[in-house]
Amino acid sequence: MNPEESESAERTRAAAMQLLRSLHQSGVRQLPAAMAVSQVASPAAEATEPQPAQATPAIQAASAIEATRQHTQVLTGSNRSEGLEVLAEEVAGCTACEELCSARTQTVFGVGDPNARLCFLGEAPGADEDRLGEPFVGKAGQLLTRIIQAMGLRREDVYILNILKCRPPNNRNPLAGEVANCRSFFERQLDIIQPEFICCLGSVAAQNLLDTTISIGRLRGKLHDWNGKKVLATYHPAYLLREPDAKKKVWEDMKFLLGEMGLKVPGKE
Repeated sequence: MNPEESESAERTRAAAMQLLRSLHQSGVRQLPAAMAVSQVASPAAEATEPQPAQATPAIQAASAIEATRQHTQVLTGSNRSEGLEVLAEEVAGCTACEELCSARTQTVFGVGDPNARLCFLGEAPGADEDRLGEPFVGKAGQLLTRIIQAMGLRREDVYILNILKCRPPNNRNPLAGEVANCRSFFERQLDIIQPEFICCLGSVAAQNLLDTTISIGRLRGKLHDWNGKKVLATYHPAYLLREPDAKKKVWEDMKFLLGEMGLKVPGKE
């Protein structure tokens, strides 16, 4: 990207952030999941492309977000943290799923390094996550932490998030409509972070991210592509608590992932 393009991208990012803040302050809590760029564009585009006669604030914001997504490669450091903070505020105000938002203690956004090379994507918060506001902090989360440590990493080195940002009743699987309502949130998280690798934990995460019905057993053991990012699917830590024998398969997946990342398996010469 040349200096002029970088400057234009930075202006787009700043405009999107400013617009999101102003909308949040005025009470706007939910935006369309995907809209074409129309209101926030580069100066050259404004001079040549026709603009809608009357655009609502939500449409303007969605356009700003879409423009920002096209330039996420220029977001680094504090810019990514800022972008995640703005998105987290939007998530906290979401009421799209009446059943979920009426029962939640709080939304559960994500945690970790906003510049992480590796993201772990789960399905939804449980009771402990709903209470504490952080993903993967219950028994399954503690197992995930041990897996990450066995890889020679720390939770602080990766980013952890879920498909849903609210806990489903009785920890049931997310419904299709709930995933649809949350899709723009987790996709925009990943757009901001721009990880090289995404590890999907369980079939719900893998099938929804990759838009497939293939079983987790057939998805694991190889890399898949999602928007230019390398995706590995493996079993959910909660499944490992029920089926301890599957831990061997998950460790094989983690060793494969480390190799693809160019990292050594701890304890192996």
